[in-house]
Amino acid sequence: MANRMISRKNLESLHDILVYGEKLFDESNLFFGHGTTNAWDEAVCLCLFALGLPHDSSVSLLEHIPSEDERLEIFSLFDQRVETKIPSAYITNTAWFFGLPFFVDERVIIPRSPIANLIHEGFEPWITQPNNILDLCAGSGCIGISCAYVFKSANVVLSDVSEGAIEVGEINIKNHNMAGRISISESDLFENLTNFKFDLILSNPPYVDKQDLLNMPSEYHHEPKISLVAGDDGLSFVVRILRDAGNFLTEKGVLIVEVGNSRPALETMFPSIPFLWFEFSDGDAGVFMLTRDDLIAYGELLG
Repeated sequence: MANRMISRKNLESLHDILVYGEKLFDESNLFFGHGTTNAWDEAVCLCLFALGLPHDSSVSLLEHIPSEDERLEIFSLFDQRVETKIPSAYITNTAWFFGLPFFVDERVIIPRSPIANLIHEGFEPWITQPNNILDLCAGSGCIGISCAYVFKSANVVLSDVSEGAIEVGEINIKNHNMAGRISISESDLFENLTNFKFDLILSNPPYVDKQDLLNMPSEYHHEPKISLVAGDDGLSFVVRILRDAGNFLTEKGVLIVEVGNSRPALETMFPSIPFLWFEFSDGDAGVFMLTRDDLIAYGELLG
């Protein structure tokens, strides 16, 4: 720590501090994947938070000379990030999804689903104008709230089994002024949704298998295990969703689910089911679609 503090004395501009932060983070065995993808962006995120500035601040800010109190706050956040391995989104209580800010804390996982790509495209050509949308295992509510921005006349339901996630979802509904269009339900998957039918069900459920959990970087272990872990094969929740979703879809309804690295296990378990797997330009994978007709047709296989 002494050498670190000596090197800090010579840092004047915000640019100097960011260069220092980038080097510090690169040398500290940090994992980037909870809102940022590299050490520079992580340092920028924490600096802007310390200064109380928006994420889209002008590059002219690089020449800013922080006050001594600002410097101390920035370095305190840098040290917290390095020493605790807490993702910056939890430190700042803000994560970005679909270009929108969402409140997050350790009651929910940090938004990062590739389903955002499909929302940007309005789910075309598979969906036109859904009237009722379900964000199942909603966590922060980022998927459902983002859909409400795109489909302005749709009713959206957020659902999660976690009381903490429900509380965070309520905060985000309020922050995005969506109280009139979005409802929220505490439910173990479809258990408390028996009176609903949806044109579109979206889900980023727990899908981490036992081995993946053991291999995950430290940053992931600050996220709630209830939102990540899904048994030895990562499929315990996905199988339940497949089994029941057809009963909650309208005639032309569609189910879209993220399963990440558990895709091979799912295809091995159900080799005859015609999952439509999306391909994204940024390389993300592990998101499938099935129609209500598919789910009904293969109902016996799904149990």
